[in-house]
Amino acid sequence: MNQLPKRLLSIDVLRAITMLLMIFVNDASGVKHIPAWIDHADGDADAMGFADTIFPAFLFIVGLSLPFAIKNRMAKGNSFQSILIYILTRSAALIIMGFFHVNLESYNNAAGIIPKALWAIIITTGFFLIWLDYPETMGKAKRYTFMGIGIALLIAMAFIYKGGDDGVIRGMRPSWWGILGLIGWAYLICALIYLLAKGKLSILTIALIAFVALNIGKHTDVINFKIPVLGDASTLSLVMGGVIISEIYALLVSKNKTQLLWAIFGATGVLLIGLALLIRPYAEGISKIHSTPAWIFICSGITILVFELMIYMVDVKGKKNWFKPIWPAGTSTLTCYLMPYYQVFILMLFNINYPRILNNSATGLLRSIATAFILIAMVGLMEKKHIRLKI
Repeated sequence: MNQLPKRLLSIDVLRAITMLLMIFVNDASGVKHIPAWIDHADGDADAMGFADTIFPAFLFIVGLSLPFAIKNRMAKGNSFQSILIYILTRSAALIIMGFFHVNLESYNNAAGIIPKALWAIIITTGFFLIWLDYPETMGKAKRYTFMGIGIALLIAMAFIYKGGDDGVIRGMRPSWWGILGLIGWAYLICALIYLLAKGKLSILTIALIAFVALNIGKHTDVINFKIPVLGDASTLSLVMGGVIISEIYALLVSKNKTQLLWAIFGATGVLLIGLALLIRPYAEGISKIHSTPAWIFICSGITILVFELMIYMVDVKGKKNWFKPIWPAGTSTLTCYLMPYYQVFILMLFNINYPRILNNSATGLLRSIATAFILIAMVGLMEKKHIRLKI
């Protein structure tokens, strides 16, 4: 198994930039009269917008980080069983949060006992209470009490939930699992493969080829049956792609051939974008909604090229401080992801609307950029108080 350094600062910066942009595009989706290229492309369009590149980049970064987390635990002498439990518990947390978020989308205000906004705030608070990075100095009784309250809140919210917008009221149920849930399932499968393969690049490459082949098969009707959990393997392809890029980096470091990194990563990024253009006419075009092969290849290629740039700027040239204002988004990423749920639903709960000037065109986009920076700054203050989620 090739050894990686304990941490690549470039990955933290890349993650921070991606989270900043995720908050921005999510907030900007509510702004009127903005350039079409900023938003998501229509579901049936053979196209992609800027917003369509953010989620796949995040999945790819999950893959980039995965070998670091597992190898660091191995280096500490953690047993196979303890690492397995770590993978399972981390995945379960993401899947549970994604499950609640998916049902939040179809919450029925008219049928619900409490307003949708309050339900969203309560489940978000439950997430924090359960998965907060509690200080080691806190007594177990106090810590378990807080976690118990969080669990009780989620159970209560699940019990009172009323959903459905088609006239049929229903309870909570899984559907597409949500962003966090998709990340959780992809992480679970890729991490298990990595653990069982002991990080062997040959086995990981075979897994990636299988995932990509499955995705192509699903979008060319070669495979026309439903595959539980795996789906069309789009998320798995993105995460495993990131894993392999990390392993290639480790291989170059171990052989003292890091000078080859620039050519290999650059050529790989460009090649993937080229492959996307080649396969586009034969596999349902470019579409985030349909998670087509061309979309996967383009987003993977872009992310690799940006990662290469971050390695040069941060790890080689030491420009970490350039990204200081958004650094908390790279180190407390899940906390950053959840903060907009407080922002959006507190405004909704008290029926507070932005003035028209802040909800249109350029001024609306400036509002969205400011929102992203403000939320990240708040997470930075929370970090200093040791308030962050640990998954």
